[in-house]
Formats: sequence, C-alpha cells, structure tokens
Amino acid sequence: MERVDCIVIGAGVVGLAVARVLARTGREVLIVEAEAAIGTGTSSRNSEVIHAGIYYPQGSLKARLCVAGRDALYAFCDSHGVPYRRCGKLIVATDASQLAGLQALQAHGTANGVDDLQRLDGDEVKALEPQLSAVAGLLSPSTGIVDSHALMLALQGDAERAGALLALRAPVQAMEVTDAGLRVDIGGDEPMTLIASAVINCAGHAAPVIAARTRGLPADAVPMRYFAKGSYFSLATATPFRHLVYPLPEPGGLGVHLTLDLGGQARFGPDVQWVESLDYDLDTRRADGFYAAIRRYWPGLPDGVLQPAYTGIRPKISGPGEPAADFRIDGPAQHGIAGLVNLFGIESPGLTAALAIADEVCQHLS
Repeated sequence: MERVDCIVIGAGVVGLAVARVLARTGREVLIVEAEAAIGTGTSSRNSEVIHAGIYYPQGSLKARLCVAGRDALYAFCDSHGVPYRRCGKLIVATDASQLAGLQALQAHGTANGVDDLQRLDGDEVKALEPQLSAVAGLLSPSTGIVDSHALMLALQGDAERAGALLALRAPVQAMEVTDAGLRVDIGGDEPMTLIASAVINCAGHAAPVIAARTRGLPADAVPMRYFAKGSYFSLATATPFRHLVYPLPEPGGLGVHLTLDLGGQARFGPDVQWVESLDYDLDTRRADGFYAAIRRYWPGLPDGVLQPAYTGIRPKISGPGEPAADFRIDGPAQHGIAGLVNLFGIESPGLTAALAIADEVCQHLS
C-alpha cells in the first residue's frame, strides 16, 4: 500500500494554510479536497473581514489565534500581493443604555491584545461617518477586508512551490488507526487507499463526519455538528460609508452589520437561523427584518435598496441556546492517536486566524 507523509483533508483557507506550513518545513504533503475547486464552502461564503480579535473570550483559542493570525495575514498579503484594505471598523452605541456595554467591550478587546481601540463620542462618530446615528462608538483601526479567493490562491501557490500536491474531487470516505500509520480511504474519480504518518482534518462542515468514520478514534472525541445559516443582502446603490459598521453585540451574535467588499459595495448580514442541512438558498423575505435592524444605526436607509447577495453556514459544534464553542484543535494529547489532528468548529474568525491555526497544528504534530 502506498505511503505518504502528511495528508491534509480540505482545501479551504485553513487547510491550504496548514498544507503550506507543513510543506515549507520539508514534509511531503497531499491535500485532498472533496469538491471540484478549492475553497467552495465556508471559506468563500463569509464577509471577508480581517477581524481584530475584540469579541472572543479572554484566553480562548479564538482570541489568541485571531490576534496572531491578523498580524500574520496582513504581512502575508503585503508579501504576496493579495488585495486587502485596512478600512477600520466602527462599533456603535445607538442610545445611552449601551454606553456601559461599549466600555466593557473596549476593556475586553484590550485584554485580548487589541491595543489600538479608540473611544469616540457621538460627534466624533458623526465626523467619520455622517450617516450614522450613534451616541458613542469604538474605532478598530486594525480591522480590514481581504480578497479571500486571492488569499487561497496565494496559499495554494506557496504550498505547491514547496512540493505539496492537490487532489480535487477526492472525498475521504473512512480512516483507520493501524500499526503502520493512519489508513485513509479516498473516493472520487480515482479511488485510492493510502497510509499516512500524519493526517490533518480541516474539512470544515465534514470534519466531525470524517472523525466519526475514523476507526480507532474514541467516540467521545467526535463533537456534534450544527448548522448556523446567515443571509446577506447587498446595497443596490452606492454606499456612503468608508468603514465597516457594527452595532453593539447582542445575545447570540454580532447583529446585522455593514461590511464592504474591495470593490466598494456594501453588504449587510448575517441574520442567523439554525438549519438542519447545508441549504444555501436565500429567502428574500428575510430582508424585511434587515431594514429595521440597520435603521437603528443608519436611519436614512432608503426603502427597497437591499438586494439578495448570498448565504453562509457556520460549522458550529455548539447548538442553539448553548455558549459559543471555542475552536477545537485536537491532537494526540487530546485523543491519544499519533499523527492525527482534527479541527472542529473553525468558524469566524477562522479566515483571519488561518496562518496562526496552521502554526498551532504544527505544534500538535511536533
């Protein structure tokens, strides 16, 4: 049976980042991707925001890897010509009852290592974005936006220049822990079975499914998976905003916020609904709720200017009503299997944190 050193499952932004760093350390790497192209799932169905690291629980993997990944990502974009813009983000309090929450959020972000947050009063917010209605705000200068597809192509290019190989339409059907290594059964156009010294499961939504099909992995090492669907609508007219605009966070999420793409188009979302499957259809009726949410901070939003954009589904490992789960990067220390690393619940800020996640994976394999 043919052997390979490392198999990376999944060619989204995290899988490509992991493959890149492993190949650059001299390891033989095969990337297997179930779809016909890279990054067709969560990596291409998000707001393309480079997050600063403000919101996540102190000491969590999300907080630590977001801050480290943000800095690494900006440096990578500069060195590889990946389009991005450090446009900054405004988090706004729309009435006096939110001022304490805004202050607490600033303290939380600072504790996470986001050391450039600036408190603004209502006039200062208005000076930056005249269309906003706010009594105060936080400016996050280190928040930005990135071309996620260009980023993935750059990561793929680096990985392949270092010797990594990519196999598309190559779904992993099962794995087994053996004395010789990790046996990986791969389907698709050219089915094969390989023995690998290391397998890194970066399959996003499918990661718990692949883990459940791993013979020899303890059942309690496989989390439940949940699907949190977010709908996005774009602005049919030119945007009057230069910054991303977020309301103060609310229970269950960050609220309907305004992001920009590199072409300058404004997008609003997501509103979150729990679904049972990977259904990416967009219900245009959901726009009705968007208008009220947006007008809390942009009262001048005209009628009829929101148009359907896209949906995304987060690969959750915590369900409705549960506290949001942290990233899970489970290596041999967690499950006892040499060479196996499972990545679960890599939702936002996974794109921002991708390079730092890759470094973390290497530590689990060292």
